[in-house]
Amino acid sequence: MIRQQRLRVELPLVLALGSNLGDRESTLRDAVRAINAVDGVSVDAASSLVQTPALKLAGVDHSAPAYLNAVVLARSALEPHALLEHLQRIEADHGRVREERWGDRTLDIDIVTFAHVLVDDELLSIPHPRAAERAFVLVPWLQLDPGAMLPGIGRAADLLAGIENDATEFEAEPLW
Repeated sequence: MIRQQRLRVELPLVLALGSNLGDRESTLRDAVRAINAVDGVSVDAASSLVQTPALKLAGVDHSAPAYLNAVVLARSALEPHALLEHLQRIEADHGRVREERWGDRTLDIDIVTFAHVLVDDELLSIPHPRAAERAFVLVPWLQLDPGAMLPGIGRAADLLAGIENDATEFEAEPLW
């Protein structure tokens, strides 16, 4: 008797997490555990935490609470839009409300890359359209993967060298 098994393909992905309201560190820790608990998603690594000033539509806002940010390397058997739905549920479970674009938030989870998949529709853009301009994405990502590449854009290290780096280390136990 030949036994048939299904092949489960998991693609690598990079997620950026941020929080500037509430217990930021605890929220990010809980979010990493919640991401790993999604059926079809496995967390492989999480960066250390970095702190950055709040970035608003009008620019950096030093009067707003600072963000804690991290990057997670994971694998997913879900298609990108299904993953997005799970990530938005995790955000909502942590009190995220979407009233103001680039407003303060308890939790933000962005899909930075999803293997070499390209998506650009009204719900989702992969790779993340502003990741190349964000030290709070590039710095923690480079901690985990010094050779990180943003598909179609370039090496994360080169991108970071071309922007202002306002990310500072935040003392905390490892997230993962």
